[in-house]
Amino acid sequence: MKLHIAQTAANLVTSYGEGYVTVLQNRYEKSLIVLPDEVIADWPPENFEALKPEHLAVLVARNPEIVLLGTGNKLRFPRPEVMRPLIETGRGYEVMDLPAACRTYNILVAEGRRVAAALIMD
Repeated sequence: MKLHIAQTAANLVTSYGEGYVTVLQNRYEKSLIVLPDEVIADWPPENFEALKPEHLAVLVARNPEIVLLGTGNKLRFPRPEVMRPLIETGRGYEVMDLPAACRTYNILVAEGRRVAAALIMD
């Protein structure tokens, strides 16, 4: 799906589809983290089952207000111990499928929020 958005200096998801996400003009086909001012390409979890606490700990140092975890093409909830790095720091998070995470990320960035979208491709 292609998204139409207003001009901004922040990283925004401009399209997504089966096995890819486009941030501005860059297409990504592996799991990634998108923040308004940074993209972490090739984020380690290759699929939902490979998600570990240390993968989410990377986000804590970047200090987002909220983390959106996109779990691929379908909504799946990680075990609590996987989410521990976010829980222990009081970081807000939402778990959703990848398309919903992309749309929600863009809305929160447009509101000026410091949000991180951790997007798992599968």
